[in-house]
Amino acid sequence: MSLFDRAQRVIPGGVNSPVRAFRGVGGEPRFIRHAEGAWIVDEEGRRYVDYIGGYGPMIVGHRHPDVEAALSAALTEGVLFGAPTAREVELAELIASALPSIDMVRLVNSGTEATMSALRLARAATGRSKLIKFVGCYHGHADAFLVAAGSGAATLGVPSSPGVPPAVVADTLTAPYNDLEAVAQLMEQRGEDIAAIFIEPIAGNMSLVPPAPGFLEGLRRLCDDFGALLVFDEVMTGFRVAWDSAQGLTSVVPDLTTLGKVIGGGLPIGAYGGRRDLMEQIAPSGPVYQAGTLSGNPLATAAGLATLRLLAPPSDAYQRLERTAAALETGIRAAADRHGVDLTTHRRGSMLGLFLTDGPVVSSTDVDRSDRASFSTLFHQLLATGVHLPPSPYETLFVSLAHDEEAIVYTLAAFDTAFSRLSAARPGN
Repeated sequence: MSLFDRAQRVIPGGVNSPVRAFRGVGGEPRFIRHAEGAWIVDEEGRRYVDYIGGYGPMIVGHRHPDVEAALSAALTEGVLFGAPTAREVELAELIASALPSIDMVRLVNSGTEATMSALRLARAATGRSKLIKFVGCYHGHADAFLVAAGSGAATLGVPSSPGVPPAVVADTLTAPYNDLEAVAQLMEQRGEDIAAIFIEPIAGNMSLVPPAPGFLEGLRRLCDDFGALLVFDEVMTGFRVAWDSAQGLTSVVPDLTTLGKVIGGGLPIGAYGGRRDLMEQIAPSGPVYQAGTLSGNPLATAAGLATLRLLAPPSDAYQRLERTAAALETGIRAAADRHGVDLTTHRRGSMLGLFLTDGPVVSSTDVDRSDRASFSTLFHQLLATGVHLPPSPYETLFVSLAHDEEAIVYTLAAFDTAFSRLSAARPGN
């Protein structure tokens, strides 16, 4: 009996997060035994260049010696105390120093907890109940956000989930990503009831779709005009696209920000933060309740601090990431052109989106027009030659500091072969 067969007997779908099941591409997932740098090795001993990167956190690569040393030291002190630690304060200070929109931050255990808690705070601060989110953006699996979600939900063809009460969904309004006019109409109609607009400032859960010029600025103005809060979900983009994150790249300042992934260095973590007047409404400073036994976990904060210190200025980490990711994008596009394969790419920093389509991609509707069958073929051809992409056309590729010239050259050779075979398999060729 295979490991996947065993898993399916005791774990729903054989995986502990849906996209890992390969439902978006077919076949069976590879079970990973270990990893180092830019490479992962499965239980059969097969080696792959890794572009999943834990879906974002592994920005310095797998098993970086500084992160391992920090974890080893933390282990000698204990893994859970139920009391504050110095590293919680240090991590919060580092986050606040990097993001001008954040005066105070609360650490939690996941991105889902962060967005769920930010929504509660936004509702309490405004006295309103409704929110606006965007089709194709994913903000975790809390009930209020599982409406027209992206990523795994899109891969499975489920725009919302059974078990979400209709009354909860009724407070969630949706708009197309990059459609400012649609948001303006919603605000004109329901502005007095809307507590917040939640958005991935650079969408990463319908692969990578950047904001159109003026879109985020327009959302900022609408929130100011109608007294709603603008919440940037930077669980994926936070410290991934730049030291000051997506809000730094776009120069748009949100009221609240949610974080995760990179700030834990690969261990479970989340955070939400913002202006002091908002964050002081969180218990025990204020009446908005939120708590967590594992929040600020000593191991997660140790790994997170070690990771952020490797990225922090004056380090040239982001310049190196930019050069590597740009070389990857340019090489993939050149290979597609050589073999006549329709390909649109979007990239911001070390995040890269690939769309097998020749048209512009500005919303989830455009993403849906991408050739999913060809993506599945491409995915398996790359996997067979030792390149592991995220197993869904709705996921983003992640580049790390460990992706050196060898890894990029290897990857581009694999793409060239895969595009050649994809082109040859088309009718008429």
